[in-house]
Amino acid sequence: MVGIRAAIVRNQRVTGLSSTVLAELVAELGPLWHERHQARLVSRDRKRAVGAGARHKLVFVDRLLATLVHLRHGATHDVLACWFGVDRSTITRAIGEVRPLLAERGCTIAPGMRLRTLADVVSHLGESGRTAILDATEIRVRRPAQGTDGRDRFISGKSKQNAVKTMVLTDAAGRLLFCGETRPGSCPDITQARESGLIDLLDTGPWVEILADAGYQGLGAQTGGQVVTPPHRKFRKNPPPWYEEMHAQAKHAHSSRRIRVEHGIAHLKNWKALARHHGRREQLPETVQAVAALVSHQQNATRPLTHAA
Repeated sequence: MVGIRAAIVRNQRVTGLSSTVLAELVAELGPLWHERHQARLVSRDRKRAVGAGARHKLVFVDRLLATLVHLRHGATHDVLACWFGVDRSTITRAIGEVRPLLAERGCTIAPGMRLRTLADVVSHLGESGRTAILDATEIRVRRPAQGTDGRDRFISGKSKQNAVKTMVLTDAAGRLLFCGETRPGSCPDITQARESGLIDLLDTGPWVEILADAGYQGLGAQTGGQVVTPPHRKFRKNPPPWYEEMHAQAKHAHSSRRIRVEHGIAHLKNWKALARHHGRREQLPETVQAVAALVSHQQNATRPLTHAA
């Protein structure tokens, strides 16, 4: 067990996190996990005193590492159980306990500073004067069982496959600010943004600039120009050559500014749990938030905010 733990911590390719970040996670989440575990023990009727019975074979550090390997590489619970020398149900329970702790952390943008909601993001952007980039990405999921109500809602109009769509916000350097507000794959990007309450936050909050692609055209008028989308084409038929050149240059300039959000999404998709989700669909929002919290923590450790503007 000790050898497996050391090998996982030593090699960053296993978890995608440096040893420094792993140490910070253990120091932060360990006491919280222990507190919640004790609360569960005392909250139910007991036939034995708290502390009686067999001891944990899987300590918190191993539970955290098993969860990270599962999220990073999509390793099955059976494989992880063989690695750590425990039963499969122990791994399943461990992941179910650690994943919510990771999801609640939010996106780290500076030591001791985290963004957990869209309201936090808008407030941070208004105070810092930074530009954000908005996009959505699809995560393939299992097809709902035959006869399930709303079965077709998960079929994406883009990929024609069963998927769940999640909203992603990064800064101009591609650092994650927010990832969440999951919707079925058939939901348009602009509808997802509207249902998330982003328009109301921009209307009542400080003025910010958010770059978006053509899927969000229309939000600019609703937000007073705070959401910037690619320029509209004014000449539908037989455009003059000078206009074609000007329009192409404007589109290229906008695309060059918002390309960093694609890099941020790519960092998320490096975690196999988000490349294709094989678990329950109702667990995906929590998984998305957990991975986003881990990616942003590692980004902050390697690229501090002061150097990412």
